[in-house]
Amino acid sequence: MCLRPRRQCLTQHSKEKFILKKLQNLSDLRAKRCYSFLLVVSTLIILIPIHLSYASEQYTVPRINGVVELDGPSYEPVWNGIEPLPVIMHSPNFGSEPTERTEILIAYDDDYLYIAGRLYDSEPEKIQAPSKKRDDLNLYNDWFGLIIDSFNDKENALAFFTTPSGLKLDMTVFGDAVGDFPINPSWNAFWDVATARDERGWFAEIRIPFSSLRFQADDGRVVMGLTTWRSIARKNETIIYPSISPDYGFWSIFKPSLAKEVVLTGIRSKKALYISPYFLGGYGQSWELDDAETSYAKSENPADEVGLDVKYGLTSNLTLDITVNTDFAQVEADDQQINLTRFSLFFPEKRLFFQERASNFEFNMGGHDRLFYSRRIGIYDEGQVSIYGGAKLVGRAGVWDLGFLDMQTAPAEDITSENFGVFRVRRQVINQNTYVGGIVTSRAGADGAYNTAYGVDGIFRISEKDYLQFNWAQTFEDDQRNEILSLDPSRMRVSWERRTIDGLAFDLTYSRAGDRYNPGMGYEQREDYSRFGNEILYGWFPGEESPLYNHQLFVKGSVVQRNSDGSTESSEIEPGWQFEYKSGYFGELSVKAVQESVTDTFSLSDDVEVPPGVYSFNSLECEFSSPMSGTFLLSGGIEGGTFYDGSRRSANIFALLNLPCNLELSSYYEINWITFPDRDQELFAHIGRLRGLFMPSTKLSLSAFIQYNSADNIIVGNARLRYNPSEGRDLYLVYDECMNTDRFRDDPVFPTTNNRTILLKYTHTFRFEG
Repeated sequence: MCLRPRRQCLTQHSKEKFILKKLQNLSDLRAKRCYSFLLVVSTLIILIPIHLSYASEQYTVPRINGVVELDGPSYEPVWNGIEPLPVIMHSPNFGSEPTERTEILIAYDDDYLYIAGRLYDSEPEKIQAPSKKRDDLNLYNDWFGLIIDSFNDKENALAFFTTPSGLKLDMTVFGDAVGDFPINPSWNAFWDVATARDERGWFAEIRIPFSSLRFQADDGRVVMGLTTWRSIARKNETIIYPSISPDYGFWSIFKPSLAKEVVLTGIRSKKALYISPYFLGGYGQSWELDDAETSYAKSENPADEVGLDVKYGLTSNLTLDITVNTDFAQVEADDQQINLTRFSLFFPEKRLFFQERASNFEFNMGGHDRLFYSRRIGIYDEGQVSIYGGAKLVGRAGVWDLGFLDMQTAPAEDITSENFGVFRVRRQVINQNTYVGGIVTSRAGADGAYNTAYGVDGIFRISEKDYLQFNWAQTFEDDQRNEILSLDPSRMRVSWERRTIDGLAFDLTYSRAGDRYNPGMGYEQREDYSRFGNEILYGWFPGEESPLYNHQLFVKGSVVQRNSDGSTESSEIEPGWQFEYKSGYFGELSVKAVQESVTDTFSLSDDVEVPPGVYSFNSLECEFSSPMSGTFLLSGGIEGGTFYDGSRRSANIFALLNLPCNLELSSYYEINWITFPDRDQELFAHIGRLRGLFMPSTKLSLSAFIQYNSADNIIVGNARLRYNPSEGRDLYLVYDECMNTDRFRDDPVFPTTNNRTILLKYTHTFRFEG
């Protein structure tokens, strides 16, 4: 849920916070009764015919017969007679006339969907387009593009955008743009764009082949959802069609449920076949502790591999992907993190094969918890495991959205070869924004070990802004008592959300996990617990005359109890205030009260630990950000207060600068100073990141990324050269190295370098249409 606009999401260091309300002495018996009650309520919701009226007049897209010369300006005769769409200002003053003349035209022929933008500007010298990197998602460029809900399912969409420099950004939108980051910019498709600039402004033409869109025709008639908008970075202004209120927060303009229904006739999606062989060569070195654990031995690792990816459109609705000897050499290293909790860290998926159409497999149980976590495949103990290959099928069959994935990994270290399978289905019921679905996961080892899971879920729109959601899952393993009529291997969640930032909003959630619930292909932070909480807020827009865009007062909170005895494991409450100026400045201030019951000692570092006990502590937090639409961005936060039986002072700062020489520089620094005076322990932990991105053209980019983690005493470096002369042709040169900063912290002495690798990878996609 993203009740509030998460401006910090795009700065790569946002902090997800969980919040609460007191819930005392919940026994396992009461949990079962609560579950029974919620199950009955959910069943009644399914049976009650809720019919909400969302009907609106559909727009028939003009069909053209002439030739569109893709050059940017849309003044060819074929565009004559096509009326521009009636645009309106979305922000900062919703409903006002745009400050700059904007004409957006849309059309199609037998093979392509076209959209053209005549984006006039009274100060053309102030147009912003510093970035040229493919898929470089940011707010400091001027943007133009469209969002297409090709199945008109009000839940998922494809987005195609460009900038005055001709940068191409394509991505998927999922979950009706609800959440902290409900888009995936790693999805790529075949499409074309041309842009031009002159003294009047800038101009763009986008051409999307229907073979790149999946859709469903009904007697030759196709209905899709369409949203198109232009952003003017220096003014923090967004101009949009159709009229979409900012009440839903930062991601309002991405919501498929608010898109305009458009009609196209007499089109068909061609069955495109994409064959993409890759060739990889390189060399690596690593230093591993020997069997006697007395020294580190160097190993040489030459690399020469070939592999293949195949993508085929089985129908206009279904796409099949096959991968052989899957490789992820070009993937950037994970961001370093400092863990100040007793739980494992969560890292997002960065591998393209798993990112593409990832929303088809999403089964979220709240926060980072999920039944399917793709990083369980091909990653073990922070190292890569070879993937022999696999297949993925995504799309729609009849009224069902479906996703199927099957992968086979090679044996590595102390694990055998494993097979990973996922099958996910969803369908619309009752109204356009209500869904029910299910999922099955399977993880099976060559040694006979297995872990399987199933889940059912639903989301019900009961009013314009109110949604009820439920999830239920169970897991089964080879070495456990597998009882289907038991809460022990089960996980459930029920939530009621009001999605808005104008007026009263909330997210009230109850969830429970049994002591034998173990999603072998998922991620679960806690074990054997019940939780209630989340967030209540009240927001308002001060109006056109105010320099402020939006205020929000909120209270976040949660209580987590152990199922075994009903005792409180964790509780938090955090009231706060968030505000945003129309110029783009952002701030948040909150206070937090926390109680933690620790049963086992956990470590914050080699020398600092937290012993068992019940702790109450408090903190003050502040976050700020300059306008993210500027060529210079500065954001950060501070936190201070008590921490378990000690104290904590933390701060972070992020800076980004775009230089006119096609160079982007960014840095991030985080410091955590934790002291426990009574135990004479202290932790002084730093995280530092430096990034550089050089973009001489939209086809060539060079990036470098260096990280320092004082808690692990390492420096991690990554450099990538990417040459993308045309869609489907990619050349990567990648260098990785991990170095120790304190070699003498243990015996035997650590090597200077843990590992280093240099790789060259080339992928060429052959495209066939039938």
